[in-house]
Amino acid sequence: MYEWLIGDDKLSPAQAAAVYYGDVVDSLPPHARVLDCACGTGQLAVGLASIGLDVVAADASDGMVRRTEELASEQGVSLRALRASWDELPVHLEDSTFDLVFCVGNSLGHAEGAAGRLTALEAMSRLLSRGGRLVLTSRNWELVRSAGSRVDVRDRLIRRNDRDAVVSYYWHIEQHWEQEHFLEIVVAQIEPDRAVRACSERLSIWPFRYEDLVAELGSVGLRVETTTFDPATDGYLVVAGRCAS
Repeated sequence: MYEWLIGDDKLSPAQAAAVYYGDVVDSLPPHARVLDCACGTGQLAVGLASIGLDVVAADASDGMVRRTEELASEQGVSLRALRASWDELPVHLEDSTFDLVFCVGNSLGHAEGAAGRLTALEAMSRLLSRGGRLVLTSRNWELVRSAGSRVDVRDRLIRRNDRDAVVSYYWHIEQHWEQEHFLEIVVAQIEPDRAVRACSERLSIWPFRYEDLVAELGSVGLRVETTTFDPATDGYLVVAGRCAS
């Protein structure tokens, strides 16, 4: 169902990589080493590999790792795909060896509470070389929580591979920030005979405030260099550099 959730601007590996072009990628030397953790279906990782970067793609899901490997093969690019959760990354990868680490697609919200986030951020920080950067995207959880439990239905049909679908999100918002929240995603696909086939997935979420994220980054030796955070917008991107020791 994940192809229905990818934005139109990230449908191909080239598009996904282009979203993160700019100073942070363009300033990298040829064959720089890059880690995409929580890589999902591999769009970003494969896109980065296609421009000549040395890419490792990691995900806790065997299925996502396989999809990333298949996409890399289809696109004719080479990368290393690794099944590993955040806390397992330092077991498989050497410290201080990556020029850039990506943690995008709102994935950090799936880390289990403050302790889980700190474990994830510590692992990513350890893997960055001197001068290395972490690129992280997140929903604006302050806005998500302020709207309460609800159903959000996309206001247009999504078209993928000549098929249409309606995507809906059910948010179960708890009273307190530190509690486990839930997001159920429902994709109602319209078949050629006009029948509707629905599939769904329920995800656990542990939301966090932007100010807490900044503090947690600092606690693992990362300093925010640039941010697009705006209290009134739905999501943001943060680029954090490894502090000089």
